[in-house]
Amino acid sequence: MRKGAMFAHLALATSALLISAAVQANDQPAVRVTGPAADVKVTEAYVRMQARDAYFWGWTMANIYNRRQKFKDLPEAGLMGGIVPVAPINHLSMLTDYISPGERLVACPNQDVVYGAGSIALDIEPVVLQVPDFKDRFWVYQVVDLRSDSFAELGKMYGSKPGFYLLVGPEWNGKVPEGITQVFRAKTNTGFVIPRVFQDDTDQDREAIQPFLSGIDMYPLSQFDGKAKQRDWRKSPKFPAQAAGDEETRWVFPEKFFDELPAILADAKPLPGEEARYAQLSNLAQIAQRDPQLKQAMIDEAQKTDEEVVKPLLQFRNYGQQLPHHWSTINNGAAFGTDYFLRTAVARSNIFVNKQIETKYFYQDLDQTGQRLNGGQRYSVTFAKDALPPVKGFWSLTLYNQQHFFAENALGRYSLGTKNKALKHNADGSLTLYVQSESPGADKESNWLPAPTGADFSLYVRAYWPEASAMNGQWTPPAVVKAN
Repeated sequence: MRKGAMFAHLALATSALLISAAVQANDQPAVRVTGPAADVKVTEAYVRMQARDAYFWGWTMANIYNRRQKFKDLPEAGLMGGIVPVAPINHLSMLTDYISPGERLVACPNQDVVYGAGSIALDIEPVVLQVPDFKDRFWVYQVVDLRSDSFAELGKMYGSKPGFYLLVGPEWNGKVPEGITQVFRAKTNTGFVIPRVFQDDTDQDREAIQPFLSGIDMYPLSQFDGKAKQRDWRKSPKFPAQAAGDEETRWVFPEKFFDELPAILADAKPLPGEEARYAQLSNLAQIAQRDPQLKQAMIDEAQKTDEEVVKPLLQFRNYGQQLPHHWSTINNGAAFGTDYFLRTAVARSNIFVNKQIETKYFYQDLDQTGQRLNGGQRYSVTFAKDALPPVKGFWSLTLYNQQHFFAENALGRYSLGTKNKALKHNADGSLTLYVQSESPGADKESNWLPAPTGADFSLYVRAYWPEASAMNGQWTPPAVVKAN
C-alpha cells in the first residue's frame, strides 16, 4: 500500500471510530454533575463536617446580612444610644465628631475620622451617594458588598469629583438619569456604606468640618432630583441603645445561620470556581429544612466552630502576613474574593477595613520580646527621623482593649498621629510615643497613649492613602519596646 493511501485509510478509520463513539454517547442520558442529590440519605458525621465549613465560609456574609435586617424598620436616620449612626435601608446617618468610646456595633473604630454608616439593599432599589466638594480635606467612602469586598472607588486617592454616584445591583438594567456622575455595579444586592472624613483633634476643625458633613447623604434613586441635599446632622434624632457590654454586638448566630443560608446563597452568586461549593451548601440548607435532627447537629457544630475557630481570630497575632517586631498586616482588605480565611478573620477582629490603596493596616498584640501587651508594663514606640508611616493622607497609632474597643481613660485619648498638633519630637528628629497606664511625666504627656491598668491591649497603625513603601513592605512599624 502506497504511503498516501495508508494515511488516508487510517484517517477514515479514525473518523469512523469517532462517529461511532459520538453516536453511542448520544444514546446515553446526559449527566451533569452539580453536587449531592437532595433526596439521598447522608450521615450525621458528614453533615457536621459540612456545617463547620459552611459556617466559617458564610460568617462574614451572615454578619452583613443581619446588619441589613437589624435596621430595616428604623423610621429615619439617627443615633442609636445617642452615639452610633444608624439609618433605614438605603439611607445613611452621619456623626458630627469622633465616635464615642461606648460604641459597640463595629470593632476597632478610630478617632481620626468622622464616620457615617448605612446598609444598602439594591434589590429594593438603586441608591444614590451624594459627594460634596471636600476641597483639600481627606475623605473616602467605603462601599462593600455582602462579602465585604469593595465595589466602588470613591475618595481623595481616586481623584473623585463632587457629584452623585449611583450604586446598582448585579441584575439592574434601568435607565441612568441625567446628573449621575458615575455608576458602580455590585456583585450582590446587600452591602454597607461607610463615609470617612478626616478631622484634626481641635475645636476649630470640629466646627470647620460641619459644612462638608452636611453635604454627605445616601438615598434611593426614586428620591433623586439632581439637587444636592443638605442636612444638619447635629440635629439627628436619638434612639434607645439596643445593646450593652464589653464585646462587639453579636451579628452571627449559629442557631439561625442555616435558616439564613438560602438567602445568602441567592444574593451572593458564586464566584468563578465556587459552583461545586454552592451546590453542596444548597444541599446542606435543604437537609436543614427537612430533617430537624440533622439541623440540630448542624447548629451544634456551628456553635463549636464559633468558639473553636472563629473566636480566636479576634486576636491579631493569629492571622495575617508576619512582619518584623511581631507586627502583622493583610494585603487584600476589602478584596478577599475566595480567601475565606482572611475574610472571616478580618470580619471577626475589625470588619469593614478599607482597600489597601485607601488604608494600610498594621496590627500588634505583642512587645518586642514576643510577650503580650499589658497595661501592667510601660512601652514606647519610636519612629526614626523621616520614618513616620509614609502616607499621602494621614496616619495614627490607636490602642484597643481586649475586645478591640477603646480603653476609656481620663484624657479621653485613644490614638495619636497626624491629628495631634502638640506631638513633641526628640532632639534627633525621631518621635517617641509612650504607651502605659500612668503618665510618663508632664513633659511627655503630649505623646502619651494611655493603656488600661493591668489589662491586655492591642496597638493598631493606620496609614490612610499610603505610599507604595507602606504597601509593598519596604516600611513597617517600629518595635514596641518594654521599659526596664
